[in-house]
Amino acid sequence: MRETGFYRSTRLACYRGYLVQGVVNNLSPLFFVIFQREFGISYAMISSLILFNFVTQIAVDVLCVRFIDRIGYRAATVTAHICCTLGLVLLGVLPRTLPSPFVGLAIATMITATGGGIIEVAVSPIIDSLPSEAKDAKMSLLHSFYCWGQVAVVLLTTLAVRLVGQEQWWILPLIWAALPFYNTFAFARAPLLPTVSQEEKTPLGRLWRSKLFLLSMLLMLCAGASELAMSQWSSLFAEQALGVDKVVGDLLGPCLFAVFMGIGRTIYGVWGHRLDLYQSLLATAVLCVLCYLGAALFPAPVLSLLCCALCGFSISLMWPGVLSSTASAFPKGGAAMFGLLAVCGDIGCSSGPALTGLVSEWSSLRAGMLSAGIFPAIMVLCLLLRTLHKRKQSN
Repeated sequence: MRETGFYRSTRLACYRGYLVQGVVNNLSPLFFVIFQREFGISYAMISSLILFNFVTQIAVDVLCVRFIDRIGYRAATVTAHICCTLGLVLLGVLPRTLPSPFVGLAIATMITATGGGIIEVAVSPIIDSLPSEAKDAKMSLLHSFYCWGQVAVVLLTTLAVRLVGQEQWWILPLIWAALPFYNTFAFARAPLLPTVSQEEKTPLGRLWRSKLFLLSMLLMLCAGASELAMSQWSSLFAEQALGVDKVVGDLLGPCLFAVFMGIGRTIYGVWGHRLDLYQSLLATAVLCVLCYLGAALFPAPVLSLLCCALCGFSISLMWPGVLSSTASAFPKGGAAMFGLLAVCGDIGCSSGPALTGLVSEWSSLRAGMLSAGIFPAIMVLCLLLRTLHKRKQSN
């Protein structure tokens, strides 16, 4: 217990790190309509900003696979928070000062995405390395702070825009920048365990040859796709299903989704030590399939919206659960292993919404939602195969 108390400041810094990631990933999209009106940013340009964000994060994940174990957790996390602070400040400054507002938005987006990508890869192995029982529960609790960061940024920013006016939007990124700025110094001082040495670390080649690790990579892809397909399309779905305006659509769509996701991760973070991780993953994956089916097929708009919200609960354990189970199977995988899993997750984060959009364009939004259900369905199949494999090994 004394050792756990010694690392209390480290845990708190990690929790704030995921709050930061929730802010930097979800703040800019809240201003897209304002960008269109004030700067003449087209839908194609907005799509480019979203693409820049995902491509930058994936590129950073790949680089982290090679370098984080070498430079250490402290250098990585401090650099990440400096990037997030700088990116948020530039988001408020550059579009209003550069001749091309789009160039300013692109620069700010890529800098914040760099910080967010490093946080994604570095913070999870820090939590996993700390002395603790029920590491999977601690991982789930860590990732719940991303959800609460998303909820906070949507609610507080939406309220602030209403109070101060859309013309003063640029002040809000400067205010939000205080959070990563503070956490920069927290990580600079917090006690951190060393990364896994090159001599002890499981070689990447051995990971690539492991069927279990390949299965984990596929599970991470499905987890990212299941989460972002609903998260990014739920606002439009709420507007279409209930005929509400954009502000209410944001609150009933991605905000309510994030609330349920945060509740699920917090519940497992508190009581997860009493539950079997694989059985919990399987149950939530089945629920996720049912949520996508319900959202797409229920004729009553209220029931469809309820399925969208419950989908947040159903995917809550997927990302942190796969990370924890893989870390347990490969305890010497190091930050490089977490980086590879993050790459797969981010690929899923881009492919899930893309598939939903393509099918929606060809058919309808309900058909797009139905198509995204393929990802949790694949996850169910993979988890069943994993369970059968474990039973054969035990026999």
